[in-house]
Amino acid sequence: MSRLVKRSVGREQSIADGLYADLGRRIAVAPPGTCPVDMAKGFLSLCSAQSCGKCVPCRVGIQQMAALLEEVLRGEGDEKTLEHLEETARAVYDSADCAIGYDAANIVLSSLRGFREDYESHIRSGRCKTGFFTGAVPCVELCPANVDVPGYVALVREGRCADAVRLIRKDNPFPTVCALVCEHPCEDHCRRRVLDDAVNIRGLKRYAIENAGVVPPPAGEVSTGKKVAVIGGGPSGLTAAYYLRLMGHSVTLYERRHRLGGMLRYGIPAYRLPFELLNQDIDHILSTGIEVHTAVSLGQEITYEELDKNFDAILMATGSHLASECGIPGEDAENVMSAVYLLREAGAERNPDFTGKKVAVVGGGNVAMDAARSAVRFGAERVYCVYRRRREDMTALGDEIEGALAEGVELLTLKAPMRVETDDSGKAVALWVKPQTPGLIDSSGRPKPTNASLPEERLDVDIIVMAVGQKAETEMFEKAGLPINRGLLQAMPNGQVMRNGKVFASGECATKPGSAIQAISSGKIAAANIDEFLGFDHRISVDVDIPAPRSEDKPLRGRVNTSLRPAPLRKLDFDGIEIGLTHEEAEAEASRCLRCDHYGCGILKGGSARKW
Repeated sequence: MSRLVKRSVGREQSIADGLYADLGRRIAVAPPGTCPVDMAKGFLSLCSAQSCGKCVPCRVGIQQMAALLEEVLRGEGDEKTLEHLEETARAVYDSADCAIGYDAANIVLSSLRGFREDYESHIRSGRCKTGFFTGAVPCVELCPANVDVPGYVALVREGRCADAVRLIRKDNPFPTVCALVCEHPCEDHCRRRVLDDAVNIRGLKRYAIENAGVVPPPAGEVSTGKKVAVIGGGPSGLTAAYYLRLMGHSVTLYERRHRLGGMLRYGIPAYRLPFELLNQDIDHILSTGIEVHTAVSLGQEITYEELDKNFDAILMATGSHLASECGIPGEDAENVMSAVYLLREAGAERNPDFTGKKVAVVGGGNVAMDAARSAVRFGAERVYCVYRRRREDMTALGDEIEGALAEGVELLTLKAPMRVETDDSGKAVALWVKPQTPGLIDSSGRPKPTNASLPEERLDVDIIVMAVGQKAETEMFEKAGLPINRGLLQAMPNGQVMRNGKVFASGECATKPGSAIQAISSGKIAAANIDEFLGFDHRISVDVDIPAPRSEDKPLRGRVNTSLRPAPLRKLDFDGIEIGLTHEEAEAEASRCLRCDHYGCGILKGGSARKW
């Protein structure tokens, strides 16, 4: 008999692997409002089960931390309990022999730092602070605009697509835009993922839009006699103007470009968001009676003093249309451009001719993917995407990366741009890059790239596109005497600009660049706060009856995804690349919704904080 025997994975290990996979799914979909103290204790229990018990800090320390957490959860602890907990966690972190011990301690320390008020609330009242304990439906809570997702999914299932669109527009006047380009954070914690996979919420929204027909805007409130100026015709400004108009205020919108849409038009390529579909949402918004002036710039055609004199409130929603610099030598050479400029030209239907050119796009976000895929459609012979981190560290959506690769974009990771090489006439002819190696984890949670002990590499290219970030244009605000902080218009949490009572700010000119749905949410919030500033308390409502949940089983079922046009065909034009769901697919996908607005909503410990 052989001394060594090759063992296959047994039935017990297969079952254990399945349990771990189930646990991983449940952790991934932890809903908003989960008690951080209870969550930390659960993680400690898992760490305890994994511990070998050879070192005292791990064997004894984890159990001691768990006991202290249980004392807090029972409401029997005090401030000294928290101090003891923190001291124990630090001792375990500093002295444990392996990652299981010090990672368990780090969980406690991170929880204490991030949720100290919740720990103290447990001690005082036996439950988390009210602000965190929402008990809300995950998809609604994680949608920046708080759209009633289960409601419109149920309406789609019943075939009431027009009502579904009405319900969406109650909180988001850009349903068509979001049906095409939203990053769908609502799907991240969909409870359906506990069973199989998240509901295709964005796909169902698109189905509703495509089958709703013309849905007129709701009737607005009676005129309030108040006048509001909105500066900026992007998603945030248009959203605020829409809701302010429905509230009965007179709204005048000023846009510096010739067409409305902001970064929706001048930052998202037409193959993702066709102009005619964008115009549908904009036309609907304007049909409420908003007065629009295009090709008007603040500080030129109209002054801040005129706005201050003629309007009761002013909203600054100018976005972030300036490109950030990469900071390498030769960046100002001919044939080096920003992704912001490239996409703006495409949005203005002035497509550049890259026929036969080799193009390098520097960056790893969604804008970099848009620029690279646009360069392919401009006729480029080869397109490189140069990124200093790993592919898994890219901030672009996975679908965008896969789409770019399918269309022929070459991904060059762990290559940091060093300088642009130019010829005698000052034109860029090459991009020099330095190979990188992943280093220590930085504040972003990703390995920080460091220079590898390898020589620089020369990338022979004709066009270089910098996609390394965007920033707001603040000169016009400074001239108007409005406060600027770190390149952004300084505003209070309610959007009101400090020291200027009637001036508000929303969108990317007041926050860092984000997604379309974040800009929409910012505009919606600004509209509500401006309404309150003007002395009103209007509430946007919609007369739509949401179907009651059906009494039926919810068996395991595969998710229905939207499909794409074949890559060899779609890369030849700027026509829309995505194909929507069929009636059969939409009905099947809508039936997967667990109706969390009715079932599973609330909190066991301390009672439900909100009833739906």
